[in-house]
Amino acid sequence: MLPRDSKRPLQPRSALRRRVLRGLGALPLGAVLNAGAAPSAARIVSLGGALTEVVYLLGAQGQLVGTDTTSLFPEAALKTAKVGYMRQLSAEGLLSLKPDAVVGTTEAGPPVVLAQVRSAGVRVELVTADHSWDEVRRKVATVGRVTGREREARALQADLDTHWSRVQQSVSNATRRPRALFILSHGGSPMVAGTGTAADALIRFAGGINAITQFAGYRPLTAEAMASAAPQVLLNSTQGIEALGGEAAFWQRPELALTPAFGRKALVVMEASHLLGFGPRLPGAVQELHARMQATTA
Repeated sequence: MLPRDSKRPLQPRSALRRRVLRGLGALPLGAVLNAGAAPSAARIVSLGGALTEVVYLLGAQGQLVGTDTTSLFPEAALKTAKVGYMRQLSAEGLLSLKPDAVVGTTEAGPPVVLAQVRSAGVRVELVTADHSWDEVRRKVATVGRVTGREREARALQADLDTHWSRVQQSVSNATRRPRALFILSHGGSPMVAGTGTAADALIRFAGGINAITQFAGYRPLTAEAMASAAPQVLLNSTQGIEALGGEAAFWQRPELALTPAFGRKALVVMEASHLLGFGPRLPGAVQELHARMQATTA
């Protein structure tokens, strides 16, 4: 125990509490509320299109000094300084923009690069990517915290949750669950989405069944395996279709003729960051995909 001061009697606990509260009252309100919180970052680099979208939705684009090459929306994001693809970053490129904070997902890397950025004194915030609605919520909360716009982030999340609930209710009312196959790219054999992928989660959110369950991740699929998968509808990105030379060229792939989707030419094409970004546009992407899958398999 500390020795009592014989000249100053020990104050009752209630008196001490009143003094503390008076002291807090003399401080600016912001200082009291933000005590212990990390300060907002004046210069931010965003790694991932979804995170960049949130920055703009929160009105924090004035703090954005750089983005990665997947940041394609809104159009203003195209004019930001680019640091490369989020999975193939360099410490030099990131640090050249003198950021206070770098915001990304656990898919960003390589990890050694992000470790170098941290050791240079830059705040690095990574959101766990698990292809869930909670991932979207974590992105909104993280950007709100880093930009100092937590109130705006809470309001945005409330709106998004309402939209998400409406979409999921609409999807649950459908009586058909079409078998869908997402094709990432075409090489010797098409590269398709198995379980544990963003495409797999999106198909399920939109009321479909992923035709590929025998493996996780993205792998090439033989013609025989595609015939066995028997997808009723095929999914692709606008970027993938453009790389092939258009939809007519897409349907010329011989393995597609072995699928139920071929007879109907059942193909849904959406822009990649909208389809797979898992950001604030996810409710709209799920709503659109659901409607189009239902229409093409009716």
